[in-house]
Amino acid sequence: MAASTPVRRAWRALTGLLTITAVLFGINALGVYVFNASSWAPELALDLQGGTQIILEAQTADGADPSAEQMNQAVTIIRQRVDASGVGEAEVTTEGGKNIVVQIPGEADEQTRQRIEASAQLQLRAVLYTGSPATSFIGEDGESTPYPTPDPSLESTPTVEPTSGSDTNWITPALQAEFLAYDCANPDNDPANAPTDEPLITCDASGTVKYILGPVELDGSSIVDATSGLEQTSGRWVVNLQFNESGTETFGQISQRLFGATPPLDQFAFVLDGYVLTAPSMNAQILDGRPSISGSFTQESAKVLADQLKYGALPLSFVVVSSDTISATLGSQQLQIGLIAGLIGLALVAIYSLIVYRALGFVIIASLVVMAVLTYVMLLILGWRMGFRLSLAGVAGLIVSIGFTADSFIVYFERIRDELRDGKSITGAVEDGWSRAKRTIYISKSINILAAVVLYILADATVKGFAFTLGLTTAIDVLIFIIFTHPVMQLLARTRFFSSGHPLSGLDPDALGAVYRGRAQFRAPVVAPKTAAEKRASRSKGEAARRQTIAERKLAESRTSGSSQTTEGEDTP
Repeated sequence: MAASTPVRRAWRALTGLLTITAVLFGINALGVYVFNASSWAPELALDLQGGTQIILEAQTADGADPSAEQMNQAVTIIRQRVDASGVGEAEVTTEGGKNIVVQIPGEADEQTRQRIEASAQLQLRAVLYTGSPATSFIGEDGESTPYPTPDPSLESTPTVEPTSGSDTNWITPALQAEFLAYDCANPDNDPANAPTDEPLITCDASGTVKYILGPVELDGSSIVDATSGLEQTSGRWVVNLQFNESGTETFGQISQRLFGATPPLDQFAFVLDGYVLTAPSMNAQILDGRPSISGSFTQESAKVLADQLKYGALPLSFVVVSSDTISATLGSQQLQIGLIAGLIGLALVAIYSLIVYRALGFVIIASLVVMAVLTYVMLLILGWRMGFRLSLAGVAGLIVSIGFTADSFIVYFERIRDELRDGKSITGAVEDGWSRAKRTIYISKSINILAAVVLYILADATVKGFAFTLGLTTAIDVLIFIIFTHPVMQLLARTRFFSSGHPLSGLDPDALGAVYRGRAQFRAPVVAPKTAAEKRASRSKGEAARRQTIAERKLAESRTSGSSQTTEGEDTP
């Protein structure tokens, strides 16, 4: 196997970049042409596009005005319901003492409206009986059988006190009669405010199944988390729940009671706004507080149910006061101004790069173009997969990232020039300059990403878009340096134009003050011409040196003559 060389590594990196780009565009193409869920233009936020405004009026169980704490908690949960990812730029605010205003970019779909309007507390109740709206009653054997209308003279209280939430003694003759007469399609039947310590007659959200449920045994506040995912063994979509400590203990007791019971007494219903979301059967004793709900879920329906269970514990119920379409608060003109500002900043960076770095400036421009392409396609995919919408704050994050990226190029190229000043060849300067510059780049980018993450976590929803785009472009910037900028420099360093130190290459030895002239060739340092004063001083020093030399020569000759005479005298007898 041939040894890896810088040229081989450079081509592999560029090939990897092309592969990544093709994959990203392919993913978005699937969203556009197969799933009809994406587009080739970024989704815009409320301030740039306009959207839907829904006003909700809060109502408490006792009719009193809600407290500020209850309203703030409701705003937080509704915001999570509408925009769980935090980058959809939805706005949820309070208005007065009882209203909550929800503003959603674009047109709100039916599922989003349901998540907003389903504002009552989430309740967990045991199932006592089930039936379709057309049938009168379901017996313990699970078969639908007509149930006779009870005699009005019968007592309306059970003869035996119920011992648990799934005890059939909750069902009295009067409750049976109410069940018979209950019409799921009748709007006057509103189970949302039913007592929590009594049985409940209700239907599922579609009105196809009618239930008698026991008293509330858990509420939504006991659910810590709810997520959707694929079950590893069966490959089906499931909803995974996690209860808190007290909920884990209570649900464990319920699972022990329901497991193995005769249907439908083995079912446990999740009730939101008085209607049954789902009523799965208990197939095991679950003591760890982590049950999962399986069924004929699709990916979308599993996610909707998980969101409803996760964000269903509101302290208030709500009535929709109005639902209107609103115009953009900033509009297309402000978007154009923001884009023009970004293009001006990009042009200034390009001009500065060409003036200071000559041909190396084209490497900077090419890197920025590649970064812009990857950032654009990522915004498209994120808008499809996690509901990201580009706001004016997000545009500002993209503009700021141009300056941060330019700083990285300056660090890299100046490091290469420093290596050239030390007399290294162009190929050696590129490799050594990268190995030293990348540490500085990684540290600075890590700080930028850390700042973006902290800002995203702590900032208001209107600023999250800025933090998100800043963090995204910073991560892409690092990727571009690794798989594009440095590999391109490795290849350019071996071209005649750059390796010879051409004056327009940006690596001219004379301009850098280096002694390097080409591949393994060095020139003598250029000596600057002397001034007139320096020439006179030099002649004076030369004359003094000559005079000193003559004197020393005469002294040496006299010493030599004296030595000869002394020697001759010693030889005389």
